[in-house]
Amino acid sequence: MVQGSLWNSYSNKNVSYPALKGDIAVDVAIIGGGITGITSAQLLVERGYKVAVLEAKSIGKGTTGHSTGNLYVIIDELLSKLKSKYDGKVVERVISSRLEAFKKIEQNVKNFQIDCDYKKQPLFLFEDANTFKILEEKKVAKEIDLAFFELSEAFPFIHDDGMRLDDQAQFNPLLYIQGLAGALDGENCQIYEETCVRAVEEEENRILLHTPEAIVSAKHAIHATHTPKGLEIQYHTTLGPYREYGVAARLKSNEYPEGIFWGYYDNKKYSIRSYSRGNDNFLLAVGSPHKVGQAKDNQAHVEDLKNFVESRFNVAEFTHVWGGQNYKPADLLPYIGRKKTNSRELVATGFSTDGLVYGTLAAIILADKVEDKFNPYEDLYEASRHNPAKAAGKFIKENANVAGELFKDLTFKGDDKDLVEILPGEAAVIVRDGKKLALYKENDGKLSILSALCTHMACEVHWNNVEKSWDCPCHGSRFDTSGEVIEGPAFNALKKIEINK
Repeated sequence: MVQGSLWNSYSNKNVSYPALKGDIAVDVAIIGGGITGITSAQLLVERGYKVAVLEAKSIGKGTTGHSTGNLYVIIDELLSKLKSKYDGKVVERVISSRLEAFKKIEQNVKNFQIDCDYKKQPLFLFEDANTFKILEEKKVAKEIDLAFFELSEAFPFIHDDGMRLDDQAQFNPLLYIQGLAGALDGENCQIYEETCVRAVEEEENRILLHTPEAIVSAKHAIHATHTPKGLEIQYHTTLGPYREYGVAARLKSNEYPEGIFWGYYDNKKYSIRSYSRGNDNFLLAVGSPHKVGQAKDNQAHVEDLKNFVESRFNVAEFTHVWGGQNYKPADLLPYIGRKKTNSRELVATGFSTDGLVYGTLAAIILADKVEDKFNPYEDLYEASRHNPAKAAGKFIKENANVAGELFKDLTFKGDDKDLVEILPGEAAVIVRDGKKLALYKENDGKLSILSALCTHMACEVHWNNVEKSWDCPCHGSRFDTSGEVIEGPAFNALKKIEINK
């Protein structure tokens, strides 16, 4: 079984970009080469701006390349939950804004002739017990005139209640972003991979972005990194970082259900879809979420997902397993706009698991912000807003959780014996000489020793035994076994530690 996203198996191997080696000056610097960053680059280049995209790893292979590839106008938390906090007009505007972004993706596929298996599909919502979740969703849909249909007798899943929304879509998100980036790369859109931004300085007339081998000078900077880099407390304290898992499987029957399926079983949501390319057919399932860095055993979450699939499908083999990250906003709406009033740093975060559409919407709003052009949805998603009444319960819960993680001590005192007894492929956090150390033993027996304190706010990292990473339970930063940042708000790598044995 491949440890990695199914989409990576169909990556365009001919697409690559150089690392930035020398100083440059542009109109807009974009941190992050996922759907938010590349779409922002597209829209800005079309308006005559000179743009640089700075991607720490590879274009499209971060959060975008670990998503489901589903496109829809409703939201992960469901419209009924949104309606419990806002009036019907807000719900209508959310759908309207997401529909605009949806259409932009469809338009890009057509205009740039991107081979990404784009396909219109219905979205099915259903539950196995009458918890009234779907009933409430139907009520809201009727209130706002959102067309839906009852499920037919031929529906392939056992259910107590359900509904169908037509004209949603699916695609391969990695091939989409690689195709869009390839169409943009040129004199006015410089794309760089393996270029990690270590610091951002906003001065009076320019913004300086520091990378290991260069400084980028820009008039505007966009944080298209799924969550803003640095100590932006106003965002990190109102966002809950979550990780969930995906598996791909081949079925013995070779009969794969067509559509986007959101099933609610025992108050757990599972997202199911099929994917075909050439002669290859797969069933994908995503679910079993937890707060980043707070799973007692990450593998148990993967097993839960695999058990769910095996209980409902005749599985021949599981082919891929991966994890994906999302940030849930306390008031259910993303933060898109200026980091602070009059700032030329722009942010886009809090997409929950709806990031393909919200990332595209963010690009539309941010491009207008750069141009000082009014956008009809900018007030709805204003990044500097604070809705205490809408966010109160979630805000308190998320902050209490972070505080608990900051002061929790899960380490143990270690000695030379601990260094020896860690098995290849395993890891542990120990305290030695008053320092918290993150230990990982490579398959060849080589020991990696890092500081166990996250470089964002010094919270203790925890080991992820599925993805072989050090995950921060406070604000979602993740690091690989060499200490380099994978994702999250941290700028810098975990410090390498030398010890005397």
